[in-house]
Amino acid sequence: MVMDIRLARIDDRLIHGQVATVWAKSTNVNRILVVSDAVAHDTLRKSLLIQAAPPGVKVNVITVKKMIEVFPDPRFDSFDAMLLFTNPKDVQRVVQGGIKLTTVNIGGMSFSMGKKMITNAVAVDEEDIEAFKYLNNEGIELEIRKVVADSQVNLMELLKKEQLL
Repeated sequence: MVMDIRLARIDDRLIHGQVATVWAKSTNVNRILVVSDAVAHDTLRKSLLIQAAPPGVKVNVITVKKMIEVFPDPRFDSFDAMLLFTNPKDVQRVVQGGIKLTTVNIGGMSFSMGKKMITNAVAVDEEDIEAFKYLNNEGIELEIRKVVADSQVNLMELLKKEQLL
């Protein structure tokens, strides 16, 4: 047995209303792991995320390296986990570190300079696209869905349509 990863999600807002309520309930998780070097080193953001946990769900904010270290540890086998990332590069790093994912849900990636909006909630740049190509080549399904009720959009097909591949 290893940790049961029930949802791996990229959402740079991390824990907010939708994640805390709907995604946690629909995936029946008991643990939310925010996997981000930047957030793990930001004391204020870290404590706010821990306070934002839905009832009955514990939140940990850890670095990418720590996620790779704790994943095979049998002490964490009881975790029915949701992994939350702020960007696809960190997802690529955990996969390279030996963590098996079948699907990655992309909920929100904010627009900033150099990024192109591909949906109303997802903006990507070259680095993001390279990370997504790596994940896709590893056989990981990449689906865009802000909320559980949304229909799934295949990220790679959308990138092709937008002529970004």
